[in-house]
Amino acid sequence: MGYVAVKGGAAAIDNAAIFALHRRAGGPSSPLETAQIREQLHFAVDRVMGEGSLYAPDLAALAFKQAAGDTFEAAFILRAYRTTLPRLGYSQPIATDGMRAIRRISAAFKEIPGGQILGPTADYSLRLLNFDLQEESPERTQQMIAQLLKEIPHAKPLPRRFPKVVAMLRREGLLIARKPVAGNNGDPADVTRQALSFPAPRSARLQTLARGETGGLLALAYSNMRGYGSIHPVIGELRVGFLPVLFKNPINGLLESIGEILVTEAEVIARIGDDQGPAMFSLGYGLCFGHNETKAIAMAVLDRAMSGQAPEVPSEDQEFVLTHVDGIESMGFCNHYKLPHYVTFQSELDRLRKIQNDPRPEEDTCP
Repeated sequence: MGYVAVKGGAAAIDNAAIFALHRRAGGPSSPLETAQIREQLHFAVDRVMGEGSLYAPDLAALAFKQAAGDTFEAAFILRAYRTTLPRLGYSQPIATDGMRAIRRISAAFKEIPGGQILGPTADYSLRLLNFDLQEESPERTQQMIAQLLKEIPHAKPLPRRFPKVVAMLRREGLLIARKPVAGNNGDPADVTRQALSFPAPRSARLQTLARGETGGLLALAYSNMRGYGSIHPVIGELRVGFLPVLFKNPINGLLESIGEILVTEAEVIARIGDDQGPAMFSLGYGLCFGHNETKAIAMAVLDRAMSGQAPEVPSEDQEFVLTHVDGIESMGFCNHYKLPHYVTFQSELDRLRKIQNDPRPEEDTCP
């Protein structure tokens, strides 16, 4: 049964798009510049890049503007653009201990090699409305920044590399080593070119989580943390910083840095124990584009939760988690219900009317 073609709607569709433009930019305020969005709404831009699976801050800011702040729609636009780009090659694996960190903390240890670096965060301030922002002036902002920069020359310089906190646990033999997956040749999967199959290799799981919607990951990770699972993590290390993108020059074969990307990395230490061996710590890992600590932590929790062999709750089931965390897929399926469903609904309506108007006779009962 097919859908009935609808004619005469082109003008209405064009006008709807113009009304959407009027809704976004028809007011008296000046249009937002993409540079303003990229710089001042950087958390939203980073989220769009992660879920759109394309590291391009300027394009993510443009998509965010086009979508009027709807991160689902903006990620959809960015990922659609991504599919039009040619694939020129593959970057080399990056060791994150060489990250140029702007934030580095551990909740597991008070003292860590290299020290705790709070960096740019509002975690330690009260969540109170700042009404001064209603009349924020560039002069006042620059004055505060200048005062901060004046104190930097007297501060102790940061080390170029920070050792991994969890490496201390590995050296003591307290961290469970992940078992190799049978049949895995070591090459990472590519979920953009290969359909997921289950059980999925860890590289495919981490890729899917990295492209997942922040709220979806958080909901599933939260369900596991609060009792519908067994993961009660401690953050071994959380890093935010810049990593070099290394590319092998096709002419001379040398590795060259073609730029930097901002990422958030989380390593969570989950529960103690292995029923088949000695009691040890277990590790979950998360890494995503931009500054998005909630997503990285939730990703690490789900990575650890899905590492078991026999899932007991939804957040431990690979197929359940990986097929439901993609915000673009879920948003698209949800919003497709706004499209015409006249034929299918009319069929259901006719069936219901027939059932109510012509009820089935009561069955004979035996005495």
